[in-house]
Amino acid sequence: MTQLADRVITDPADIERLNRLIARLPDEGLVDLVLVDGSRRTGVVTTRPSLQTFLDRNGREGVNAVVRYDDPKIENRTCYLWLDEILDVRPIHSDRRDFARPAPDE
Repeated sequence: MTQLADRVITDPADIERLNRLIARLPDEGLVDLVLVDGSRRTGVVTTRPSLQTFLDRNGREGVNAVVRYDDPKIENRTCYLWLDEILDVRPIHSDRRDFARPAPDE
């Protein structure tokens, strides 16, 4: 069963752009995400996403992906973005791999 997405991508150049973004989203990596609308999100990518087939609201088939990340500034911490909303991925190098996760004794 194909899932619904707000937007689906069908143009080969746009699909290649999404693949390049995926390659820059490391598992458990701390990143600064620059969004298409100019805003930013910082967090730890929980798992590198993969392109999947979706239908948009008009029944058009294409691809997109859901990026799941933990944001330490949000109480629930787990956030989701559509991959096509991301303009750029900027790795943040940190010695602290548990940036978005509480210490075991917290």
